[in-house]
Amino acid sequence: MRPYDERLDHLLARAARVFADKGYHPTTMRDLSAASGMSLAGMYYYVRGKEDLLALIQERCFTQVLDGARQAVATATDPQERLQAFIRHHVSFFAQHMAEMKVLSHEASPRGVSAIKRRYVDLVESILKDAAPEQSAVDRSAATYILFGMMNWIYNWYDPAGHIDPARLADLMASIFLGGFVETHQEAK
Repeated sequence: MRPYDERLDHLLARAARVFADKGYHPTTMRDLSAASGMSLAGMYYYVRGKEDLLALIQERCFTQVLDGARQAVATATDPQERLQAFIRHHVSFFAQHMAEMKVLSHEASPRGVSAIKRRYVDLVESILKDAAPEQSAVDRSAATYILFGMMNWIYNWYDPAGHIDPARLADLMASIFLGGFVETHQEAK
């Protein structure tokens, strides 16, 4: 990852907003120039085109969310607590980075970003393996994507400034998910 650069950070934040609002494919470099207040030449100093912008947005966002998730689950003592910590972190991060997360949820990831994404998915699958070790890898994988579907869909309806704060939303999701996946499979023993 590149070192911090305020102009690049500004460009990535504005590009994420435009991609989230307008869609990646219809967006032009001129749209991004207008939204960021940077000249085309200024943008091309940082990137070769909008593909690079997308890759940088995804790389930065996935790296941050993965690092934060690892820290969040590191102090938890049992699998359910680790899963709750993961969900709290994910929803909180999502609420603070709605445009970037919408872009992550909708756009295909370049190879380097896909590897980071895979580590993020693997983290959840390892937590679920500890929480319900008798479940098959196929069920854990499906449950992982069900959980991400629940968490990532919030960009369609959730307002972080609304009636439910991110922590409360995350706790509700964790309760629903844990009650539906972990409890069901523990009762089957």
